[in-house]
Amino acid sequence: MLEMAAAHPERDHLGIEVHRPGVGRLLRGIQAQGLSNVRVICDDAVQVLRERLPAASFDRICLYFPDPWPKKRHHKRRIVQPDFVALIRSRLTPRGVFHMATDWAPYAEHMREVLAAAEGWDPAPEDSERPRTHFERRGERLGHVVADMSYRRI
Repeated sequence: MLEMAAAHPERDHLGIEVHRPGVGRLLRGIQAQGLSNVRVICDDAVQVLRERLPAASFDRICLYFPDPWPKKRHHKRRIVQPDFVALIRSRLTPRGVFHMATDWAPYAEHMREVLAAAEGWDPAPEDSERPRTHFERRGERLGHVVADMSYRRI
């Protein structure tokens, strides 16, 4: 978030994260860099999107390295599900982009399947602006391959 906000001061950025230590690090970074184009909400992203953010209000929504819930019995907890994808679509402007990244291959396949089955999406060119994240570096050390997926609202 910090890298994207610093690289694009002309864009407004909203971070939604439930993990308080991560929010604290982000807030310290915003202050240290003097950024004025970042807002942060410490809460559940699904609830915030559903209840607090208006329809068609974002040009781009990014979901980077969500918890893959690797055990089969936990797959229902994965954030990328049909209802979530429909919610994301409703919050994007026409032609808005939903960009996802994961280092867990089975989750990447799940994400692709959910988006392929959802109405109103076309694959979009890969996003080369995504900064490398802490989770990405950890995954690479473990030998994981990162999958980036972008979809455009149609």
